[in-house]
Amino acid sequence: MKVKTILVSQPAPKTETSPYFDLAEKQKVKIDFRSFIHVEGIDGKEVRSQKIDLNNYTAIILTSRNAVDHFFRIAEEMRFTVPDSMKYFCQSEAVAFYLQKYVVYRKRKIYVGTRTFPELIKSIKKHKDEKFLLPSSDKLKPLIPAELDKLGVDWKRADLYKTVVSDLSDLEDVFYDVLVFFSPSGIDSLFENFPDFKQNETRIAVFGNSTIKAVEDRGLRVDIAAPTPETPSMTMALDKYIKDLNKK
Repeated sequence: MKVKTILVSQPAPKTETSPYFDLAEKQKVKIDFRSFIHVEGIDGKEVRSQKIDLNNYTAIILTSRNAVDHFFRIAEEMRFTVPDSMKYFCQSEAVAFYLQKYVVYRKRKIYVGTRTFPELIKSIKKHKDEKFLLPSSDKLKPLIPAELDKLGVDWKRADLYKTVVSDLSDLEDVFYDVLVFFSPSGIDSLFENFPDFKQNETRIAVFGNSTIKAVEDRGLRVDIAAPTPETPSMTMALDKYIKDLNKK
């Protein structure tokens, strides 16, 4: 069965140079985008119940753009003026660049990892005497607290936002040849919206080992997986699958 339609469980790309648009044109397929999950902020009262006093911290660890947005949102809610001396440890260049939305970049102490958290740990290690705050969602990769505890720094997690299942009821009678997932939360959303979902001929594409496990735990079949040495990105994996399918 050839692939003609693909649903990607993420927001539509904001740039016209997205490889998904190239894929759609190259393989003559229709690609739609829809967030299966979204983020909601946790209010200041609930944050205070976690015994978070922003005055106690000299450094912020930022692992995502959501972490940036919600740290500054809570700071405003709590009427906390972030001091110029605050140090920012950003997991990637994209997160550090996004930080400019809130601070004058050249006047701040900003340390940037190459992409993964273990890489960022190298920078944190050089500033072990700081008091670190980690703005987080309600779902945090176990690797992050494990790495911080292993380093022995003074740090505290602050749950500032949570992942929520999106309402997909309008898709009930819409069918796609391929569904693309990037997290276990996306799979949870699929079943919360459609408890009786049957895969049948639908192909499922997944990114990452934890997502593969979530699919298999639900008794579903993984047809397309990334990253692999041959296909490090999801668009490359989809492209190869469609190409191989067309040869048959």
